[in-house]
Amino acid sequence: MLEVKDIRAAYGRVEVLHGMTLTVPKAKVVALLGGNGAGKSTTMKCVAGLLKVSSGAITLDGNRIDNLPTHQIFRRGIAMSPQHRELFANMTVAENLELGSLARGDRRNKAQLRERVLDFFPRVRARLEQRAGSLSGGEQQMLATGRALMSEPKLLLLDEPTAGLAPVMIREIAAIIRELKKAGETILLVEQNVKVALRVADYIYVTRAGQVAVEGEASSFQDDEELFKQYVGQR
Repeated sequence: MLEVKDIRAAYGRVEVLHGMTLTVPKAKVVALLGGNGAGKSTTMKCVAGLLKVSSGAITLDGNRIDNLPTHQIFRRGIAMSPQHRELFANMTVAENLELGSLARGDRRNKAQLRERVLDFFPRVRARLEQRAGSLSGGEQQMLATGRALMSEPKLLLLDEPTAGLAPVMIREIAAIIRELKKAGETILLVEQNVKVALRVADYIYVTRAGQVAVEGEASSFQDDEELFKQYVGQR
């Protein structure tokens, strides 16, 4: 599905990624963990085309995408729920969802697709006519994820979906990610909440200083608290 091979990327003259490599297989959840400044969100931006790589390669289904503009990457099947959600606050929930489907063409009835998406998010279904800006933080995250799913992506990028949320909402978001995995969605998840990542992911990459420091099946990390304290800095 997705292959990120030895990519380097910089903000101006400051290089942030120093050879990032990872793989996201089809119908799996892969989590990218690390402390602040470890290169997690930068990696996500490179995959989505929001930041150009200076070297290395990113491929989707064997085809290079790192040389494509963002809108073409989106049309190839990568959709992102960004770290700060970036909803259109003055538009309704329904209108925000509709925006996510604009690039779909006639691949499938949009009403049927919306019903499928809303089945994952009952809270969103109950607020379709509300302004997006009036939703709680957790509800906004659900809407942002639902909007991304409205494009029927091959790969869903979730950038810190639990950041700033109350514990009860964190548990709800984690449960939704598990349901998406059961439904066959392919997800690259960036998280700082290690417990959430271990709960939902199949495979873990831990980054430090713009590189992968350690990786493995999520189950292999369950009891390795010292490892996560060293590389991530929190549980």
